[in-house]
Amino acid sequence: MHKNTIYQVDAFTAEPFKGNPAGVMLVDERMTAERMQNIAAEMNLSETAFILPRGTGFTIRFFTPTTEVPLCGHASLAGAHTIYELGLKKGHETLEFSAAGGQLTIRKAEAWIVMDFPTYPIQKMGIPACFEQCVGFEPVEMYESLYDWKIALANSEAEVANARPNLELMKSNGLGELMITAASTSYDSDFVVRCFAPASGIDEDPVTGSAHCALTPLWAEKLGKTALDSLQLSKRTGRLKVKLNNDRVEIQGQAVTILEAKLKV
Repeated sequence: MHKNTIYQVDAFTAEPFKGNPAGVMLVDERMTAERMQNIAAEMNLSETAFILPRGTGFTIRFFTPTTEVPLCGHASLAGAHTIYELGLKKGHETLEFSAAGGQLTIRKAEAWIVMDFPTYPIQKMGIPACFEQCVGFEPVEMYESLYDWKIALANSEAEVANARPNLELMKSNGLGELMITAASTSYDSDFVVRCFAPASGIDEDPVTGSAHCALTPLWAEKLGKTALDSLQLSKRTGRLKVKLNNDRVEIQGQAVTILEAKLKV
């Protein structure tokens, strides 16, 4: 057991200091939810994953600096990367994560880690009258999904890239968990996305794997294909390969360990 060691991993990138950084810590049964939350707040990353080995699999929990969340794509990737890197699973072995948001099956494919997630249902919704004031553009259409996520389709990738949302106004108008997305025309990808979650203490998430549980079925239908490349247009940027398999989404990404630290208390 790598007791009291916290790893920081950049997920959904092959380059250090890109993608989405996540904390990863292997824990035992004595670690309380309160202590996990305190550690996540101290790490001050969008998510920290706490992994408890159970038999041949693992239980995984995700905490933002302010709250626990049921599922997190980039922290799942960071956790799987750490387990493979430490040799707790061999490269040819699959691993199972049991999370509050679902059962995750993960495997390696050369330099990529492949994660199997459930799809999120999406339902069309009306466009709030205040949306342009909150986010900076008028969307073509909007959808709602699990965990209070709202999805706004922009006219162009430029609208996504140039959006400057008013986070406090978003929170007070039911847009505290928002994805903005558009078809891509100038990048080497099928669609672009940015994700804002001020209601969960995250202004803008650098790369959001779990958002693709909703985005993949949406763009698969719109573009007429099941295998897609996604580019998240945050400051750090991130690339994902996704594939729709019936009611599951295959999400592929790479990761780099940046540091490891010892907890002293």
